[in-house]
Amino acid sequence: MTRLRAAIIGGGNIADKNHIPALSQLSEQVELVAICSRDRTKARALADKHSIEHAFDNTGELYQQCSPDVVVICTPNNLHYPQTMEALEHNCHVFCEKPPAISAQNARDMANLAAAKGRVLAYNFQLRQTSEWTLLTRCQEVGLLGDIYHIKAHFLRRRGIPGWGYFTNKAMQGGGALMDLGVHVLDLALCALGYPTPDQVLGNTYDFIGKAGGKGLMGSWNPQTFEVEDAATAYLSFPDKASIMLSASFALNTQTDKDRNLEIFGSKGGAKLFPFMLHTEIAGELADVQFPYLEETDIQLKNTAAFLDACRGKPSNVCTAEQGAILQEIVERIYQSAAS
Repeated sequence: MTRLRAAIIGGGNIADKNHIPALSQLSEQVELVAICSRDRTKARALADKHSIEHAFDNTGELYQQCSPDVVVICTPNNLHYPQTMEALEHNCHVFCEKPPAISAQNARDMANLAAAKGRVLAYNFQLRQTSEWTLLTRCQEVGLLGDIYHIKAHFLRRRGIPGWGYFTNKAMQGGGALMDLGVHVLDLALCALGYPTPDQVLGNTYDFIGKAGGKGLMGSWNPQTFEVEDAATAYLSFPDKASIMLSASFALNTQTDKDRNLEIFGSKGGAKLFPFMLHTEIAGELADVQFPYLEETDIQLKNTAAFLDACRGKPSNVCTAEQGAILQEIVERIYQSAAS
């Protein structure tokens, strides 16, 4: 097997803690040859930490000197579009952090260029690789759920406004809790329904806590520069009458510090994802079936492997460019509904 040459754009925590370790464990398939960051000193330090040969502070040098086959993008949301388009123009496969972009048109342009170039563009929605999600898809395949017609999806933090980075900067991130957290569970909910496009979208966003300030559990934030939503809710309705109720929050006056889950309702059975429980009937009686022996799995490693499979033309469940474009359109419609 010829190893693919990979480069990472972005020298932050997600590159250091997620993508580089995953790529390193897949060294039989891929060789990580370069790090690119706006700060060359930072790029060099990260490259040295992981024994990577090249470090750059501009992408032009990266493509000229290294000619990568694969580019992994780990930068703020507003850079996903230009950096993905540049990588695709250099005939690279692209593995981009979520969300796809900060506008639906950007995500659609990215998908179109990937198709035109015959390159793989995929997004890092790692929850697809959890043991719970794998079990849910098997339950669907064997008919235990029947037709899924409603999903409640939420990713909530009580006081989890990040006190670092660019998470509260609208120009750089495009949004707040919905863009950062809600997209994870929205992706799963759409997958469970076959990734359809809704015909109706109703959304609301809030910034009461973010603008007021208060106790933070993920560092302190400046309410004077808080520019995004601290919570978002949405109702999506699809042409076959299936529906999704979506909730996401950086800050919400709720009991638990963090709550991330999906509840799935089907014509034959239902399920709760984390921890997985199947709601059904057995021998004429209502039953809740638990699965206490599901294995823990390295979801970043599995998602990176799924991306590399897609690059080699193998079956893969990684989030595709087309799915990313559909998701970004829905996110934009939620924001538009909330603003109207």
